[in-house]
Amino acid sequence: MASEIILINISGDDRPGVTASITEILGRYNAVILDIGQADIHHTLSLGILFKMDNDIHSGHILKEILFKCSELGVQVRFTPIPEERYNNWVGRQGKSRYVVTILGRVITAKQLSLVTKSILDQELNIDSIKRLTGRPPLDGNNSDELRSCIELSLRGELIDKNKISSRFMEISEKEGIDISFQKDDMYRRARRLICFDMDSTLIKTEVIDELADRAGVGAKVRAITESAMRGEIDFKESFTRRVALLKGLDESVMVDIAEHLPLMDGAERLIKVLKKFGFKIAILSGGFTYFGEYLQKQFGIDFVYANNLEIENGKLTGRYLGDIVDGKRKAELLHLIAQVEKIDLEQVVAVGDGANDLPMLNLAGLGIAFHAKPKVKANASQSISTIGLDGILYFLGFRDIHMNIK
Repeated sequence: MASEIILINISGDDRPGVTASITEILGRYNAVILDIGQADIHHTLSLGILFKMDNDIHSGHILKEILFKCSELGVQVRFTPIPEERYNNWVGRQGKSRYVVTILGRVITAKQLSLVTKSILDQELNIDSIKRLTGRPPLDGNNSDELRSCIELSLRGELIDKNKISSRFMEISEKEGIDISFQKDDMYRRARRLICFDMDSTLIKTEVIDELADRAGVGAKVRAITESAMRGEIDFKESFTRRVALLKGLDESVMVDIAEHLPLMDGAERLIKVLKKFGFKIAILSGGFTYFGEYLQKQFGIDFVYANNLEIENGKLTGRYLGDIVDGKRKAELLHLIAQVEKIDLEQVVAVGDGANDLPMLNLAGLGIAFHAKPKVKANASQSISTIGLDGILYFLGFRDIHMNIK
């Protein structure tokens, strides 16, 4: 008798010992496991085992034992013979490209998931697995700021049009109020090692230059220039020079007071603690000011800080700056330099920012994330987060809630 390939599908109330019992029976008959997968949704088990039996064993014996054992355990079982040709065709599809889609929001609805999966189908990609990265949401928690839901889909196949699926995901994100990340699933994604942050309106909730301007009585003028620069309407160097000039005469003590009361972005502290725990190098690459970046560096043990230096004479700001301006081009250069120093491939680098001057580094990094960004920035970045705090980045990196409980 020729060898047989059989697929077992077991479902029912989850309980300890189901997998152990079935594999113990298979083991007694020297079955070879070709594939196995298991999921547990709300205490309901779904277990699949694909195995091969050699010539001298009649499959009826093993199937009878498994049927009796499943009856004893109170679960249902289905047996499906798999023709050798079909199995070989399945094996032949190995080596196809793999991708990961991460869906993130406060809640995820069936409609939202259907729109995403339809886009995947349009690209003729196959969903291999779906897993939840967040904990189970409470039924009465829809209005909670702490509520978040994240689902990760593993895909296989040859992508027809990356730009088309990325554009479609962006449309869904905008209309449905969710974030969607689309990444190639390779060793680089599993080995991210460096993350580079913009500071103002990214790591912290404010634009420090606006805070300084308020203290100097020129807040409205500086904010108008800031917004224009963030939208990409004027050159960053020009905007920076004009804004700094308006700060002339401000007392240095104001910087101390602002630094001591910097409002951290939601999720920033949690994100940094987790990243440090798992060995990430962290950099601030900011068009803001070194003084405040170094304050955060001391607070969180950040590895690198590159920003702009304000000139101070006799305890007062002169309205000038020292050294080269850290603009968009310089941020990208610094990201590249740090990666070289740390011997890290650019595909292992994550960059996070909100403004037009962040786009060069977002597009250079293996994973560039526009965080609560302007429309122009989101449209030109490969990934974005707009629904929750900065720790949402961890889900894009594949972390689950259980990995984030660090005190």
